[in-house]
Amino acid sequence: MSVRPCIPWPDRRLRTPADPVTDITAEIHAIWTDMINTMEAMPGVGLAAPQIGVMLRLAVVDASDARGQAIRMANPEIIDASAILREHEEASPNLPGVSARLKRPRGVTIRFLNDTGKTETRDLVGLWSTSVQHQVDHLDGKMYFDRLSKLKRDRLLKRAQKIK
Repeated sequence: MSVRPCIPWPDRRLRTPADPVTDITAEIHAIWTDMINTMEAMPGVGLAAPQIGVMLRLAVVDASDARGQAIRMANPEIIDASAILREHEEASPNLPGVSARLKRPRGVTIRFLNDTGKTETRDLVGLWSTSVQHQVDHLDGKMYFDRLSKLKRDRLLKRAQKIK
């Protein structure tokens, strides 16, 4: 398995909702493995398949200190979110060199198909929660900076252009 390149912003695939996964196959497992390798190489705490140009609703998240605890998710959906917000600096390998502080729900309940093809529900908090919300945004064709005000978003994208 390999580390895959992340597609650069503003590739249109980053604005396109990903297609649902119907079955957990050997190909899906291979994509997840590549995604974990890519996430670790960044290093990062999550990755959605569209970030590497695979237009399927697949995501991986590993916010553990020790690493090696990645959750493999197909068709993840947030079914509940806490009212308490958590602020965290977010970035994307698709738009390197820039980041922004965002507030997202501190905890979420997520439902997804796991690596055995079974529906699983998990409660995630802290960085795990932030990362899974960030990945679901990617699967919906959204970037983290879409959650910023127009002024902050324009400034961030202008900084990103200067970095290129």
